[in-house]
Amino acid sequence: MKAFDFGELTLLAAIWGSSFLFMRLGAHEFGPIAMAAVRVTGASLMLLPLLALRSGQAGLGQLRTAWRPLFIVSLMNCSLPFACFSYAALSITAGLSSIMNATTPLFGAIVAWIWLSQRLSPLRMLGLAIGFAGVIFLAWDKASFKTGGSGWAIIACLVAAASYGVAAIFNKRYLSHVAPLAVATGSQMFSALTLAVPAALLWPAVNPSAQAWMGVTLLALLCSGVAYILFFRLMSRVGPTNTIAVTFLIPVFAVIWGFAFLGEAFNLQMAIGCAIVLAGTALAVGLIGSTR
Repeated sequence: MKAFDFGELTLLAAIWGSSFLFMRLGAHEFGPIAMAAVRVTGASLMLLPLLALRSGQAGLGQLRTAWRPLFIVSLMNCSLPFACFSYAALSITAGLSSIMNATTPLFGAIVAWIWLSQRLSPLRMLGLAIGFAGVIFLAWDKASFKTGGSGWAIIACLVAAASYGVAAIFNKRYLSHVAPLAVATGSQMFSALTLAVPAALLWPAVNPSAQAWMGVTLLALLCSGVAYILFFRLMSRVGPTNTIAVTFLIPVFAVIWGFAFLGEAFNLQMAIGCAIVLAGTALAVGLIGSTR
């Protein structure tokens, strides 16, 4: 990987790591559904004109012809995970949410094994076991389902990560012929349409503060709009295997931003658990121990 590409990969990790900070800034005032709706609406308003400018009628035409798979991807890659992570932001730290997000490739490997019949070598199966052992290590003393506990928040993060994993395989199976920018735009746009009515019904009674609006605006424009552009540029230049390395950098930045701006602690248990999850993920996706 060239130095410029690695720089963009690091920038992407920094941006996506900040998304957990921005969710913490706005989730309490907006609520999970309203926050997810504003996020995808803002991203749509940014990406749709960009798609029209870069691809013209051909790009917009792909939104019409592929609307069914795009709608399904919007549910699995935007609506559900964005709402789940926003819900988790109500009770757990940005660092812990980001570590749970790092399990996405583990779920992707399982889905590819079941759905696409992709063979899992013994080493990759060991990676899956290690990765999920890391999750258990992190969650075992926090997963209380009593009032004030973090159990449901951790479950929500894992549901979101699993949803991302399914979406990645679905996208590979049914949307590989659609331009990446059209997929990004369509998924945000259809998610905005899906969440519009629930968000209107669950809109907060008290107008969110300027800080909460700043958080959700940055979440929409920076973490969904700009980040998707960087992501698909990297996919085209360095390939999916190298681009997936961003997963390993996101928790680093999420912890830094959470500590710097929210005063969140990062203890030894989180450090060990993060290392176990990332090591297991690296084995499961073949970044370590690959025979290729």
